[in-house]
This record gives sequence, C-alpha cells and structure tokens, in this order.
Amino acid sequence: MLVSWRYRERDTFIQKLDPRARWIFLLAVLFAVIQFWDLRFLLFFFGLSLAYYALCRLTWQETRRIWTFVLVLVVVIIGINTILTGRGGPTEVLRGMGHVLWESRWTVPGVGWGIRLNITVEKLVFAVAQMVRMLTIAILFIPVAYTFNPNHYGVTFRRLGLPDRLAFSVDLAFRFVPTLARDFSITLDAQRARGYEVEKLRGGPIAQIRKLAPLIVPVTINAIVGAEDIINAMDLRCFGLRRRTWIHELRYAPRDYALIAFSVVLLAASILVRVQWGLGGFWVPPLVLRWFGF
Repeated sequence: MLVSWRYRERDTFIQKLDPRARWIFLLAVLFAVIQFWDLRFLLFFFGLSLAYYALCRLTWQETRRIWTFVLVLVVVIIGINTILTGRGGPTEVLRGMGHVLWESRWTVPGVGWGIRLNITVEKLVFAVAQMVRMLTIAILFIPVAYTFNPNHYGVTFRRLGLPDRLAFSVDLAFRFVPTLARDFSITLDAQRARGYEVEKLRGGPIAQIRKLAPLIVPVTINAIVGAEDIINAMDLRCFGLRRRTWIHELRYAPRDYALIAFSVVLLAASILVRVQWGLGGFWVPPLVLRWFGF
C-alpha cells in the first residue's frame, strides 16, 4: 500500500490556497532566484521564502531530520567546496583571481602534477551567495511534504495542464520515498525480531554492504512487486485509454488569483532586471573588502 508524507491539517492561510496557485508561486520563485548571484537580490528572495515558511506553521520537531540533512549539505558540502574550489561560479571566482586571503601550492610526488589551492574574498562571498540561494529553495520546498494534501497530488498537476499519465506518475513519485521508508522500517523490525543486530555491523564498506543484504534485497524486491501491482491495477481499470475524471475538484478563489498574479509579476520583473538591465550578477560588497584590509 502506498503511503504519503506526514501531512496534517493546520488551518493555515497557506493550506487554504489552491495547490495549483502554490505550485505556480513556488516555480516562479525558483526560476527567479536561480538567475541572480548578487546577495542583495538573493536576500530579498530569502526573506520572501522565510515569510512563506512562517505562514506554513511547521514545528522544529516535525522538520528536524530534514533540516539537519539540508544544513549539513548546504553548509558543509556546498559551502566548503565553494570556498575551496569556486566551482559553479563566474570566471573571477572559478579562476581564483582577485583578493587572495590564503594560498598553497604543492606537487604530487611521482607524477609532477602541480596543485594550487587558494581562498579569496570572491570565493567567500560566492559561497555565502550559494548557501543563501540553496537555503531559499529548501525553505520554499520543504513545506511541500507537510502541507500539501496527498489526495490532491495527481489532480493538481492534471489541472496545471499535464497529461493524465504524467500527472499520475508525479503522484506516484511523491509517494515513492515515504513508501520505501515504510517498507525499510518494517523489514528492519522483522530482521531484528529474528536476532539480526544491525547496529553491530563491523568491517569495511564492502563488508557492511554485504551484511546489509538481508535489508536491501527484501526492500528492493518488495518495491518491484509493489510497482507491478500498481501497473496491474491501472491496466484493469483501462487507465490511459481515454481522459479520466478525478474525484477531487479544485476551484480558484480570489486569493489564489492574487498569488498567481504576484508570481507572474515577480518572475517577469526578475527576467527584466537580469536580462534587460543586466543587474544581479556577481557582486562583492565593498564593506567585505574593507573588513579584510583591501
């Protein structure tokens, strides 16, 4: 049986909005924020996403695990990698040119390859911009799992113009991860009841992967069997032969039209500012340069 994320009714303004309007807003902000490198613009979108998140009224207890993962990913992996390498940045960041704070050079023994590593003010500013951008996107999309009614997944994307098959595929995709987690938890409990002590796994990575076979194999097989059951159920109902109906009906309210209008204006303004006026490129605040003595 398919399961969904930990959704519950909260009687908030966000949950009263039509899910189509919410998706239009999320996608508009996403495509707007990825156009900018300038911290001044990114902080505007960051504040907008914080306001949206506050209206969702999520508690730390609900989102603690996912926020732990996101913060480790953004701060440790993206932040440190960007500071050291500048990957994904403009030319002045990627080449390590500009105001150098620390630099190191060494040669790989035996092959003679030279390695140059440095940290510049430009890389630090770019790392902050990258983290602000990633956190903005995370803040916007984390509430999706907790505030979108699972019964509206398919009909939402169908009413947004996707074909029935694609809309239903998106519905199943949203339910796949929590269903897989449920199956893994059940399998883990079953193996523990049989005396299999997962917490005491020892050895190298290969040895640990081999010892996890009693968990990985049943979960994988169960996922394949479950997919086959869904396919058979859809075939029995002649899914895809003609346009289908949906049990849930969605209707726009005035607040939904207002949110859609705001989303369209925001995206159009972002494109105009970035493409037509050329603003929003990489920018190093003069105050930061003065802090580091440049």
